[in-house]
Amino acid sequence: MSSYQEIMSFVEEEDVKFIRLAFVDVAGTQKNISIMPGELKRAFDYGVSFDASSIKGFGDVVNSDLFLRPDPNTIEILPWRPAQGRVVRMFCDILNADGTPFELDGRRFLKKAVAAAKEKGLTCYFGTEFEFYLFKRDEDGNPTKIPFDTAGYMDIAPEDKGENVRREICFTLLNMDIIPESSHHEEGPGQNEIDFKYSDALTTADNAVTFISVVRSIANVNGLYAEFSPKPIANESGNGLHINMSVKSSDGKDYSWQYMAGIMAHIREMTAFLNSCEESYKRLGEKKAPKYITWSHQNRSQLIRIPAAQGEYKRMELRSPDPCANPYVAFALLIYAGLDGIEKNMQLPEPFDRNLYTADREITKELEVLPGSYAQAVEIARNSEFIQKVLPKGFV
Repeated sequence: MSSYQEIMSFVEEEDVKFIRLAFVDVAGTQKNISIMPGELKRAFDYGVSFDASSIKGFGDVVNSDLFLRPDPNTIEILPWRPAQGRVVRMFCDILNADGTPFELDGRRFLKKAVAAAKEKGLTCYFGTEFEFYLFKRDEDGNPTKIPFDTAGYMDIAPEDKGENVRREICFTLLNMDIIPESSHHEEGPGQNEIDFKYSDALTTADNAVTFISVVRSIANVNGLYAEFSPKPIANESGNGLHINMSVKSSDGKDYSWQYMAGIMAHIREMTAFLNSCEESYKRLGEKKAPKYITWSHQNRSQLIRIPAAQGEYKRMELRSPDPCANPYVAFALLIYAGLDGIEKNMQLPEPFDRNLYTADREITKELEVLPGSYAQAVEIARNSEFIQKVLPKGFV
């Protein structure tokens, strides 16, 4: 759907009573305001205003009015809400009071990156692998740190108690036109992973934001709490957001290696946005989360690995990001870094075909490493010419 008229017809046919106008703050946390069908015309013509000073990173009380204008292509019924008087959600563009685009709208930032790639005849595809923990709730419904089960990697029932929850999540995603490729129990107690099919950058970022809300909603319906933080339990596996990427060119040439070289060249500058909280740095460097800036085929101890895959599934997998990242900003930065690698014909270092978790210190001491703390990552970003060139000032 692409117009107000089509949306209104859909709303009437499907007995929709509430429309959630969704967006994310600078950190990538989904927000929304609900309107009734009678307000849709205003939303499409002028936008619906909200108090930006109450949204993380969006401004102060002096210039606090921003407007949400819905993107009709993103309308989805929320399947876990009632069938009568349905609830739908649309992602929105964020506008200033004068109708100009709001600079700190991460979705707009990603659109600009996609457009920059398209100008060069390139299309970038993304797929994500989300890890999350399922914790029990107490008798008052408050989250605990008690894992839902004690199962391990790819275990099955009865040890894996999360399989029915994952099944419900996957069916919900399918109902929202998001195609899950696989799901399984991860290494940590109560830890799970669901991967969904790759798509263009904007669709995948929208799906990533939707995915988190689906998982949390379905977990809550089942009396559980879904935790996406990078290190929920000390000494157990952290939650990663592995990002799979491929790039296609209109001239038929393969620019994958230069694209990957650009990402490796700028990864330290981007880390503050890929690992955007203090807890992120407790995960890196252990239990299959990378520390060194290296690459290899199939090797899960590397920053970037090239999975064993054929045809359309050939890709590069970046293993350092975690679910704290704003997917719109993360994908945009990765596109810009890849484009820089292509423009400058950057070359990759030799693959590092060693297990970096067991490698001798004499071998690893010469390797470049990711920032060791959030403060260090932020400082590197602040001093980065690349970040200053591509990101609106307020993001840094």
